[in-house]
Amino acid sequence: MKRYSAPLTPDLARAARALTQVSVEEISQAASLESAQVRDFEHRGFALDPAANRKLRAALEEFGAVFFDEDDLGGYGVRRKYNAAKTRQLTRWESEGGPAYEDDI
Repeated sequence: MKRYSAPLTPDLARAARALTQVSVEEISQAASLESAQVRDFEHRGFALDPAANRKLRAALEEFGAVFFDEDDLGGYGVRRKYNAAKTRQLTRWESEGGPAYEDDI
């Protein structure tokens, strides 16, 4: 499957955010954008400048979205970086050892 190299589209951004379960506020902060910019891009199709588009895409990829190009089997799209089993494993690893506290050293 070939990776998607074109600029991020509003529908892909919305789908990636839904898949990764990230709020507009979280993704806009991670991408150093205003929440209104992300909302306007996703829901109204307002264009982002190329730098902002790259930052939004990079932030979505950091949260686990993978974008792929269309091929003979289907159209372009987005999916999770890890399958469900790997996601459960990562969640277990992150919660091992109980809550994090400051060291008393």
